[in-house]
Amino acid sequence: MPLGTLELDIQDELGPNKIIHVYEPGVGLNGVLVVDNTAIGTSIGGTRMAPDVTVEECFRLARAMTLKNAAAGLPHGGGKSVIRGDPKMPRDQKEKIIRAFAAALAGESGYIFGPDMGTNETCMAWIYDEIGRAVGLPREIGGIPLDELGATGYGLLHSVEAALPFAGIDLDGARVVVQGFGCVGMFAAKFMQEKGAVLIAASDSKGAVANAGGLDVEKLIAHKQGGEEVATFSGGSKTDREAVIDVECEIWVPAARPDVITADNVDRLKTKIVAQGANIALTTEAEASLHARGVISLPDFIANAGGVICAAMEYQGVSETAAFETIAERISHNTSEVLARSKADDVLPRVSANNMAMERVRAAMANRRWSVSQGAV
Repeated sequence: MPLGTLELDIQDELGPNKIIHVYEPGVGLNGVLVVDNTAIGTSIGGTRMAPDVTVEECFRLARAMTLKNAAAGLPHGGGKSVIRGDPKMPRDQKEKIIRAFAAALAGESGYIFGPDMGTNETCMAWIYDEIGRAVGLPREIGGIPLDELGATGYGLLHSVEAALPFAGIDLDGARVVVQGFGCVGMFAAKFMQEKGAVLIAASDSKGAVANAGGLDVEKLIAHKQGGEEVATFSGGSKTDREAVIDVECEIWVPAARPDVITADNVDRLKTKIVAQGANIALTTEAEASLHARGVISLPDFIANAGGVICAAMEYQGVSETAAFETIAERISHNTSEVLARSKADDVLPRVSANNMAMERVRAAMANRRWSVSQGAV
């Protein structure tokens, strides 16, 4: 059945501009595209595949992209697409579904596809072959492979480094926990370990592994990339996937699904910094609770913008080296600005981040045919 509908009260001055359902049961396709706002430019955002995605989740992710792209100073608006299905389905079936999704949205030139949870560079190559409009492509066809290079994880490193003075800690020797040891989480752990941090626990959808003395990140990455679950890694003790919430650390990285930390479990976190590798990983109530305790929660669209910055640079024909230099510069600057505003105004970092991004979106909307009061174009 279709993914459902979006309640009208979710609409606001920014959008969403378009919500398009694509339902072709003959090929097993059930998907949605949300183009949230294009005032700054053509929207860009990932294509997510998961068994339980919804229209509301797609909208929330699209809005996060509007704010993320604006905060990063990119000439793009926000959009997102989702496909309901098991990302581990047989390759030929997955290719058929993704190609059908791209073909159905070929005329939606206001949206550029990118990789996300459940999709990768190969999936983007299929879309590019169908409609010529995708980023995060394999290197062989002129792309900058975001997941292979760890662009989002690299950005998280620089966001954390910018936050260290505000948290009063050093990265060298800092204990790190990663919830969701996929492309984002594993590279965040890798880059932070290279700066002296120690990964003490990691989880995936099946379980978790912990070692108070430190996990060997390179071996754990090889283990995971070899198709194994992190809980079967011999370098630590197997534990339940939810147990990583209780592991005391200096840096806690949620890099999996939305809303993993809520008002119901936020009190279990014992950390100094939460670096949101996943989009909408924490609820508003959870972030407020952390702020009241003096824990810095780095907003998702500030901390994890490395992937979309790299994608935008690829779209402009920029080299890998230049793209990574841009990631480091913009994320470091934006994190510092958001935390400085948060401290000066005594508000949540997310409030400061939202204000900063909204200033840029509204300024762009003021120059468009429709005014802010009339909604997004």
